[in-house]
Formats: sequence, structure tokens, C-alpha cells
Amino acid sequence: MNVELAKNLDEASSEPLKLSVLDLVPVLEQADSAYALNQAAALAQIAERLGYTRYWIAEHHDMPGLACTAPEVLLAHIGAKTQHIRIGSGAVLLPHYKPLKVAEAFHMLASLYPGRIDLGVGRAPGGAAEVSLALSGNFLENVWKMPELLKGVSELLQGNYEYEGRQITARPVPPIPPELWLLGTNQKSAAYAAELGAGYVFGQFMSDVAGEEVLRAYREAFVPSKLSAVPRAIVAVGVVCAETEQEAARLAAAMASFQQEASGEERSAVHERKLLIGTPAGVRSKLEQLSRLYNVDEFIIVTMIPDYSARLRSFELLAAACWSE
Repeated sequence: MNVELAKNLDEASSEPLKLSVLDLVPVLEQADSAYALNQAAALAQIAERLGYTRYWIAEHHDMPGLACTAPEVLLAHIGAKTQHIRIGSGAVLLPHYKPLKVAEAFHMLASLYPGRIDLGVGRAPGGAAEVSLALSGNFLENVWKMPELLKGVSELLQGNYEYEGRQITARPVPPIPPELWLLGTNQKSAAYAAELGAGYVFGQFMSDVAGEEVLRAYREAFVPSKLSAVPRAIVAVGVVCAETEQEAARLAAAMASFQQEASGEERSAVHERKLLIGTPAGVRSKLEQLSRLYNVDEFIIVTMIPDYSARLRSFELLAAACWSE
């Protein structure tokens, strides 16, 4: 380890962790989509009160257990229900859309809620193959266009986009543009973010690889831009936090069953690296270890406990453990 990195790790470990929320907007048993959306707003309000930095929502399509198909619509509602927490997408699935439409939607949000909007983009389909075809045609062809799509979004946010020789502006033009983040699980997505000069979120909770090399590659290849002068990284991690280890383990087992039913995720995906399970002090210690390992000071927390009250309690316990001193 070089001296500069060691210095950065020491400094990071002395600062309080920044925590954010990634909400998949689950539709739990005995609930309907309307109730799930109300619970999303409640979670955003509680996250703001507790001191979380961001509240992001994910995009999925035709999954019975998940309610958010249009992040920009729900974000408009969440913005009206909150005051200062940053709100954004984790992620808009860019291969389904044209850059102009995405930029216009998030410019609208940034005009309504200045200085609070994050545009997180990803390249997953967010649903079954047939659903992707119904939504946007040949998804694989669209994924191959990802560098072009990302470039378009980046240029639109910076006000220098041209199409067939004509300058095009994504209106309304907000006083403060959205922050652009790319979400991914491997070095390819990290390379895209670095080339654009955008922020990068490593999705540890859904990745089969450790993040050290991915984040290192992002930082080493980063090109400063109008979007960001320096590399900025967040790690997305699954968390189940409860008063006792036994209760945390019980909730984690229930969470694994729900995820398998809601999105087809295999139970084997739930393990120590993808999911931090334990008491508040134990989870805090694991996050601090990851902070030193990855040289990051912000984590975006995914908690898919299939009980709305227990899910809120997990976020409350974690906040108290991290910021009570």
C-alpha cells in the first residue's frame, strides 16, 4: 500500500460514515402497490429525519413484488414530501430510453428541487426478456449503444449536446444540474464512469466480484469533467440490522425468501460479502472495515426485509449506531 493511499484510509476512518438509502419499493405480503408507494414516501421522510444523505429508488418492470417502474414520477412525489435530502434513481435503465427524454425528466426534477437531484443510470434490463422487448425492442442492441447513450446524457446535462448538427437543450434548464452517477458491478461500468468524469456506485449487494479492483480502476482512469473534478465513489451494500444477532438472522432468512419470490434472485446470493447482518454495533463495524478496504466514506444501503416496520427499524438502528456519538 502506498503512503498516499494509507493517508487517505486513515482520514476516511476518522470521519463519520455517510449513509444513503436505495429503495426497491417492495410490495410485501398483504399489501398492494399503492401501499408500497406510500411506504416509500415514509421511508424517504424518515431517512431525511435520521440524517441519511440520499434516498434513491430503483427501476424494475413487470415484477409483482416491486412497485417502481417510473423513478422520475415517484421522485416528483418524494421531493414534495421531503425538504433537503438528495433524491435520485438507482438506477434509470438507460438502454430502454433516448438520452434527451432522460435528461428532460431529470432537468424537470432539478428545476422543481434545486440542488437535490441525482441521476443514477445503469444498463440492466430490469425485467424478463419479453418485458424488455415490449418496452424498448431489442435490448442487447441497445446495450451495445451504452457508450453513445451515456455520452448523450452527459452532454445534455452539461449543455453541449448536438444532434445532426443542431444544438439541442434538455428543458427546463435547472439552476443546478443533476449529479450524474453510473451504477455497476464490474470494471466495464467503472470504465464508462471514469471516461465521462461521472460518479460511480459499485453494487456490492448484487455483484459476484469484490470491489477493490473495480474501484481502483475507476479512480486510476478517471477523467475530470464539468460533471465532477475528482472521482467520487459509493458502495451499495445489503444490510439487515436488528437488536440481536438472532433477530437479524431471522429477518435475513425471510428477506432471502422474499427476494427469490419478488425478482427470481437465488437464495445463495445472500452471504457475508453481499449482505451485512447483525446488531447495530456489528453492522457499523463491518461498514467501517469496508470503508477502509474500499477507501470510500459513503454507502447506499439496501434493506429488503419483508416487513415494513422491521425495515424502518433497521434503518433507525443503523443511523443511531453510526451517528450517535
